[in-house]
Amino acid sequence: MQPLYLNGLAGRGVHLVTVNDYLAKRDAEWTRPVYELLGSSVGYIQNLMPFAQRREAYGCDVTYGTNSEFGFDYLRDNMAVSLDGCVQRSHAYAIVDEVDSILIDEARTPLIISGEPETAASTYYQFARVVKELDAAPATRKTMKGEDETELSGADYLFDEKFKTVSPSQAAIEKIERAIGIDNLYDPRNVHLVNHLMQALKAQSLYKRDVDYVVSDGEVKIVDEFTGRIMEDAAGARASTRRSRRRRAFGSARRTSLSQPSHSRTTSGSTRSSLG
Repeated sequence: MQPLYLNGLAGRGVHLVTVNDYLAKRDAEWTRPVYELLGSSVGYIQNLMPFAQRREAYGCDVTYGTNSEFGFDYLRDNMAVSLDGCVQRSHAYAIVDEVDSILIDEARTPLIISGEPETAASTYYQFARVVKELDAAPATRKTMKGEDETELSGADYLFDEKFKTVSPSQAAIEKIERAIGIDNLYDPRNVHLVNHLMQALKAQSLYKRDVDYVVSDGEVKIVDEFTGRIMEDAAGARASTRRSRRRRAFGSARRTSLSQPSHSRTTSGSTRSSLG
């Protein structure tokens, strides 16, 4: 408690990252009398917590929560079009419980949030058709400092299988803008389309059928890279919730390439990136 209290005095908000919602709520409530006696406030975040309550929890000097909830809030804040839509104040200081599990075992597992399934479906189809016409090349990371490997490659975009990233060239951006009929993909009004593009490029170049995902009974299911199991068979309520979100979101991007209905709009990241 002492490190959290002392760092919370700066007024920027500090986080205690734990492994499940039960511990986050229990520990916050157990320590609340001590924090209040010292003149500080404490809150906790939970899965499916309403926006107003979540923002109030982040407004406290100390906030308890799970790594996935902190990660999803980080992603949602990055998707927000104004500060009014953000909940996190800063990433000044955090204590991580079971750090080996959170920052090593789970750090490479993407956190993917999904939403607006009906409105996103046609957009996924559109981008899936467009990216199929683009030329891709693997990233080598061998260019000199200051050089843009994507532009020098001559390809429309580069993909990195190790880090699961893609990088479109300016020429590719212009092709996409013409194909979907917009003047500027990076105009604030089109910010959601950038995410659609990145997901379509990743689905096209990085994820392989029967390696990263399988198609079973007409449904796309992600394969856990650590265990080799299909996600729905993985045990554990906390892992199941996170994986369900990943499965729905990734499935929509892949289904467009497979000419099957899509179900979600996605953005991805990792626990490690959200914690800085």
